[in-house]
Amino acid sequence: MFNSTSNKKGIGMIEVVIALFLLMIGVLSLFTLQPSSWNLSGRADSLSRGSGLLRSELEANESLIMNPNFPNPCIAVNPLVVTRTVRSSNETAPQPGDFAFNVQTTILDNLNGSWSLRVRVTWPSNNVGISETRVVTRQESFRF
Repeated sequence: MFNSTSNKKGIGMIEVVIALFLLMIGVLSLFTLQPSSWNLSGRADSLSRGSGLLRSELEANESLIMNPNFPNPCIAVNPLVVTRTVRSSNETAPQPGDFAFNVQTTILDNLNGSWSLRVRVTWPSNNVGISETRVVTRQESFRF
C-alpha cells in the first residue's frame, strides 16, 4: 500500500509551558489594573452623588425664586451665601463608610428682576468640586 507520512506527535511540553506563561502574563496584568479601577469607581460614585446634590439644590432654590409669592431672598444681604454639610448616607448622624459633601449656595440679586443662582458642591477628595450657575427670573405662571 501506500505509505503516508503524517505528524502525530501532538502538543509538546514546550508549547504547553509557553501557553501557560502567556496566560500568566495576561492574568497578572489584569490584577495590576484592579486597584486603579476601584479608585476610578470610587471617584465616579462621588461625582455622581455630588451632581445629584447639585441638581436637587438648584431645583429647590430655583423654584423658590421663580414663585412671586415668596419674598426676595437677598433683601437683607446681597449676595446671600448659605453653606451646609450633607452626608452621603442622607442621615444626620455619620454612618460607616459615608463622607460629607459641602454644598454652598449663592444667590445674587441682579437688580433687574433676575437673580444669579450658583451652587457649588465639594467633598473630601475633591476640594474644587463641581458648580453650576443659573439666571432665574420670577414667573407669574409659576405662582403656587
